[in-house]
Amino acid sequence: MELANHIQAILFYQAEPLSISRLAKLLKKSEGEVRDAAKMLEDSLSTSGLRLLQNGDNLTLGTAPDASALIEAITKEELAKELSKASLETLAIVLYKGPLARSEIDYIRGVNSTFILRNLLIRGLVEKIENPADQRSFLYKPTFQLLEFMGVAKVEDLENHGDVMTTLSTFVEAKEETLEEKEVSENSPDETVANADNTDTELEADIIEEDEAGGNFDDEELQEHRNEDTRGL
Repeated sequence: MELANHIQAILFYQAEPLSISRLAKLLKKSEGEVRDAAKMLEDSLSTSGLRLLQNGDNLTLGTAPDASALIEAITKEELAKELSKASLETLAIVLYKGPLARSEIDYIRGVNSTFILRNLLIRGLVEKIENPADQRSFLYKPTFQLLEFMGVAKVEDLENHGDVMTTLSTFVEAKEETLEEKEVSENSPDETVANADNTDTELEADIIEEDEAGGNFDDEELQEHRNEDTRGL
C-alpha cells in the first residue's frame, strides 16, 4: 500500500495527468508494479471524496461524482471573484512568455503555481497543451478568449510587448545570477548569519503569496499556530 500512497502523493502534488512510465521512473519501480499499485489506490479511494482517473496510460486524481454539485457551486463562487494579485501575476507570465511549463512559471514567481493555474484554467484564461519536447509534461498558453478580452489578435499586439519581454528576460537573468552568487556565498562561513536573517523575510513573502492565492485564513486558531511557527524560525 506504500507504493499506492506514493502515487497518490505525486498525483496530488503535480495536479496534472502523469503516465504510468513517468510514475515508474519517479518511483524507481517497474510499470507493472505501478499498475498494480494504481489498482490498489483506485480501490482505496472508491469510498472517499477523490477518484483515481485513468485515460489510456495517464493517471490523475479527480473528485467523486457525488461531490459534483458541491464542486460546481464552489467553482461558480471562484469565477465570481476578482483575480488576486498572484493570479494576475501568473496570467501575465503565461500571456507574455507562453507557451511555457509550470516549472518555468514557478521559477519566475519563486512559488508553486499549481492551484493558481488551476483557477485560471477553470476561468478559460489559459489552456494546457502537450509539450513537444517532453510528452511527460504540459505547457501553458493564453486562450483565444483571453486575447479577445485583451482586444488583440495576437500576443505580439499587446501594448509595450517588446518592453515587457525585455523586462522579463532581464529579471530571469538577474535571478539566475543571484542564485549562482548565493550558491557561492553559502559555502562561506561569513554569510551564514546574513542568510539566516533573510529567512524571516522570505517566509513572510511566501505567507502573503499563499494568502492571496487561496484566500486569507478565517480560522483564528490556525492562524495563531501559523504565526507561532513563523516566530520560531
